[in-house]
Amino acid sequence: MFAVHSFATHSSAAAFKPALRRPTPVGATHRGSLQIVSGTISTNDFKIGVNVEVNNAPWKVVEFMHVKPGKGSAFVRSKLKNYLTKSTNEITFRAGEKLQTADVEKRTMQYTYKDGEQFVFMDMETYEETRVDDDEFSKFLMEGTICEVLSWNGRVIGVDLPINVELEVKMTDPGIKGNTVSGGDKPAEVMTGAMVTVPLFIQIGEKIVVDTTSGKYVKRAKE
Repeated sequence: MFAVHSFATHSSAAAFKPALRRPTPVGATHRGSLQIVSGTISTNDFKIGVNVEVNNAPWKVVEFMHVKPGKGSAFVRSKLKNYLTKSTNEITFRAGEKLQTADVEKRTMQYTYKDGEQFVFMDMETYEETRVDDDEFSKFLMEGTICEVLSWNGRVIGVDLPINVELEVKMTDPGIKGNTVSGGDKPAEVMTGAMVTVPLFIQIGEKIVVDTTSGKYVKRAKE
């Protein structure tokens, strides 16, 4: 049904709409959670962040690109991340191929502290704590950040950060203060320890907005 390939980055303006969204029923264990009920999605409607099931496992669409060759049928090159193994595979689907969406539950929780190699999140309504193993989300995670903790078949599989977060620059080379015109850039370490490429005018101690999906600098944070 699909084949493994390498490819460039994604391009599509298509939007994904889950088959159904409903709050957890009254009396359920998790209050304030959001259940994404499984359905189907066409590969023509892929969007970064969409959750699908492939080979009975939940995967997240990381990148995709629609390809229409001069000869032959159109196809979609995609990069999917397996929530369970944390591995990333490059997969090619037929254009318009139907896939099962992953039945993922999202709970809004606040990151409170780190315990060893695990990150502890708290449900602000029930005060129930959930521990999540380290993964890529920790690069831009600050104490107190409100996140979405993801579960599949009763198992915690990941964390979705806000799309944009504000982080203070901890270390970077001196730039040209006040020069917002120059097109150059430089590496900077933010307070979580992650490295972000920033414009030359950014100084140590300034707060910047970072896109947590791409890891890229967005803009200076407002004072």
